[in-house]
Amino acid sequence: MIKIAQKFIIDEEGAVTVDWVVLTAAIIFIAISAFTVIKGGSDGMADDAGVFLTEIDHDALRNPNR
Repeated sequence: MIKIAQKFIIDEEGAVTVDWVVLTAAIIFIAISAFTVIKGGSDGMADDAGVFLTEIDHDALRNPNR
């Protein structure tokens, strides 16, 4: 039984799998965070553009020399 426990403690093969799982989870977390930040900024910019287009005097844009 002691030999099995020592072999389990010395074996590092599963450690590589744990490293990859943690690394993948970190990459997914960073990607979701970046998406959330970018989406918030683009939503605000789209709202500002919509307000601008709604409130602008379209006749002045069609005929700027008037």
